[in-house]
Amino acid sequence: MKCRGKIIVTLRPGVFDPQGVTIKSALHTLGYGETLEVKTGKFFEVILETESLEKAKERLQEMCDQLLANPVIEQYLLEVEEQSR
Repeated sequence: MKCRGKIIVTLRPGVFDPQGVTIKSALHTLGYGETLEVKTGKFFEVILETESLEKAKERLQEMCDQLLANPVIEQYLLEVEEQSR
């Protein structure tokens, strides 16, 4: 079964996001003063071949824990769906 994993990695609450602060400042300069906060992150889309959605989720979690997210300062959201052929 072909599966698609969608992973969003963001900084944990309380971790300073200098890139987000810079983007917020730039948005204010461009006239978007209503912007209160900007959080940055990463998005990954991974296609894999597995025997089930459960196995795909398990493997994607391993990928996140070992490489895609730094567990000390980042958290991630993971979504898995069957990929249509």
